[in-house]
Amino acid sequence: MADVKWIKIAVDMFDNRKIKQIGSMPEGDCLLLMWVQLLCLAGNVNDGGFIYLTKEIPYTDEMLATQFNKPISTVRLALKTFEQFGMIEIINNMIFLSSWEKYQSTDRLATIREKDRERKRRKREAEKLLPQNSTECPRTSMDVPRLDIDIDKDKNKSISKKSPRHKHGEYQNVLLSDDDLDKLKAEFPSDRDQRIQRLSEYMASSGKSYKNHLATIRNWARRDKPAAKAAGGEDMTDLDKYF
Repeated sequence: MADVKWIKIAVDMFDNRKIKQIGSMPEGDCLLLMWVQLLCLAGNVNDGGFIYLTKEIPYTDEMLATQFNKPISTVRLALKTFEQFGMIEIINNMIFLSSWEKYQSTDRLATIREKDRERKRRKREAEKLLPQNSTECPRTSMDVPRLDIDIDKDKNKSISKKSPRHKHGEYQNVLLSDDDLDKLKAEFPSDRDQRIQRLSEYMASSGKSYKNHLATIRNWARRDKPAAKAAGGEDMTDLDKYF
């Protein structure tokens, strides 16, 4: 049963004749506290005033002593008193609060129980729709990073597909792939090797380095024409004047 978070207690509860009689007993205060605890426990069970741990396991005196943190002798005195005053009944070994429906909003409690039954019914129907022996787990937020992992794998694949670069030039410091060499051959059919050698010598002598040697050779080629024209035909071997 679905538990509830409240129970009703009348403001004139302590004017009740039975409550007054119990309160006048030697352990009256303790017994009245246990009565309120029983009311709360019945609300927690929410089964029309019955009190039990489960429908198959009724509360024993010992279990109630543990539940209420009371001596077992006090628990037994309370239950005997409440039963004598007609406040509780023992039905099939279960405690039943006789006046539960008189004082509690049973319609509201019934609504809560009905909603709980409906929720359980929908859950059972949803479980029936799942394939038998299905090992598929529901998707959770923990699955989200897999997309990033797949993307990273694709990136690594694309990187690995790039053509490897080989060393060229007299000083073996010009790195070009086979595709780079084919592009240079198409763009500079007559002096490709000279341009590679030129870059190799310059990097070796100056200590400079470049991220992309194909781009560097192309860039130098674009600068050669205006630089040569401005130099009036002077020697172009001193590259530091122009780069």
